[in-house]
Amino acid sequence: MFDSPIEEIKNRLDIVEVIGSYLKLQKTGANYRALCPFHSEKKPSFFVSPARQIFKCFGCAAYGDIFKFIMMIEGVEFGDALKTLAQKAGVELKPLKPESIVWRTKRQRLYEICELSAKFFEKQLDQSAIGKKAEDYLLKRGISEESIKKWRLGYAPDTWQGLSDFLVGKGYQREEIQEAGLAVKNEKGNYYDRFRARIIFPVFDLNSQIIGFGARVLEEQNNEGAKYINTPNTLLYDKSRVLYGINFAKMEIRIKDDCLLVEGYIDCILSHQAGFQNTIAVSGTALTPFQLRILKRYSSNLLIAFDMDIAGDSATKRGIDLAQKYDFDMKIVNLPKDSDPADIISKNPEQWEEIVNGAISILDFYFKSTFSKFNKGKPEEKKKIGRALLPVINRISNKILQSHWILRLAEELKVSEDSIISEMKKIGSDETLKDLTEPFAEDQTKKNLQKSRKELIEEKILSLMIKLGNFETISDEEIDFFSEPAKKTLSHLKKEKNISKGLKTKDAEFNQHLDTIILMSEIDDIGEPEIDAEIKNCFNELKCIIIKEKLDKLSLAINEAEKVGDKAKAKKLIEEFNKKSKSLIKSV
Repeated sequence: MFDSPIEEIKNRLDIVEVIGSYLKLQKTGANYRALCPFHSEKKPSFFVSPARQIFKCFGCAAYGDIFKFIMMIEGVEFGDALKTLAQKAGVELKPLKPESIVWRTKRQRLYEICELSAKFFEKQLDQSAIGKKAEDYLLKRGISEESIKKWRLGYAPDTWQGLSDFLVGKGYQREEIQEAGLAVKNEKGNYYDRFRARIIFPVFDLNSQIIGFGARVLEEQNNEGAKYINTPNTLLYDKSRVLYGINFAKMEIRIKDDCLLVEGYIDCILSHQAGFQNTIAVSGTALTPFQLRILKRYSSNLLIAFDMDIAGDSATKRGIDLAQKYDFDMKIVNLPKDSDPADIISKNPEQWEEIVNGAISILDFYFKSTFSKFNKGKPEEKKKIGRALLPVINRISNKILQSHWILRLAEELKVSEDSIISEMKKIGSDETLKDLTEPFAEDQTKKNLQKSRKELIEEKILSLMIKLGNFETISDEEIDFFSEPAKKTLSHLKKEKNISKGLKTKDAEFNQHLDTIILMSEIDDIGEPEIDAEIKNCFNELKCIIIKEKLDKLSLAINEAEKVGDKAKAKKLIEEFNKKSKSLIKSV
């Protein structure tokens, strides 16, 4: 019997499986590694230890168990992470008193409102007369009954307070319904339903929890409003961070190692029906940094089935440019004129497969589109072609690939490569994308937890000793060079023969330090014959750092003594400084 639901959840869930549903993990020895989702990096420094059921990033210092990971990746409080993992583990949360339900947070009440609303809309689609008309429309568009159930499609009746009254009857306040984005408050202070007389598309998070809704008018209805409307930004829903269908597509994206991007809800659903279950929709927005960050967890390869126009400064083009800037390999799915994926799939699913398989690289697409619009034989037109293509080539981070496209452009325009390179240098950094790139540089954890060189060397020495399996070779003189936390860790390791047992202390910060150095020892691929020499080198560097720190302090003290005219003290300090300097030279 477990003392708490937390222990039961940890016992039932494997951290590798939990994190593996978010990130593409690669086995390395006894552990797994991935690109860190909490800071931008090109080489994986994020490790997951199945033995200790923890994760650790050696780039930004992110660390913790499955609860901490869910809190960080989903941006939620502990209570919400507890509920999410309880559902995964099949653990029922049973607090003793209603007031002790710490996990039933404000966010959780909004989740409940969204879930109940989805059931309300589903029932309206299935059982009302007008709902049947909406269902017939969906079937005519090619959406199967199975997909209607899978994607939980519904219908909002043409009433002012039908949904709100239903939710109030379930114990929720009208203010909460508004906070969930499902009601609107007018100038008189009265509430009315946001979605009326529309087909409803629930929007899911990564864990298939409903966080918002999209709504579409029926084609035969004479509606003066927008064709599609969405839940406004709420505590749960942020359109710039949402990828419709990601909950159903994430595993297939990882398996296929590419993601098919479409624009609309129906495009996405029908693409899944046609066998492309790696499809997601951006719900009518351009690609945002937040969406790209999520996609990067699963694959760096994108197939883009948007209505693409390289001219101007469209939001779609800026999103594509941003994806290129951050090393996504992109191909463009060339859609027939005035067609969208839903039209193609509903008429001929085989044609959709042919079109997707015929996708061309983003650079090929840009070249083809640009040269079809301008006459490359005219000098003025060559300038326009360069203006369109040079920024695209300039964003290619791989220099070999960039050289290929520079050469191709030079050959097409019949000019020298030097002239292309010269013009490209004038472009400089892409200032238009500067603000958009901030989330990729966002790394508050790293700023808060960045370690000194001294701390890193200490951890390296300790991890090598663990790898060697011997803590007795270190002398008392060498121990004195360690900081107090490192001395404490070394003392603990000397006492504990079973390292994993030794991790069970009441000091969370100390446990984290132990986890870090033990994980370092496991992922370090240094051979046993080189360990002694490496430990010696690390100790020499540690000694140099400490001597330099003392020299800096002595230098400041000498300056102070000279300022006040204390020549005797200054002379004594200078002698000590010279002595330490000689010691440093010997160490080097």
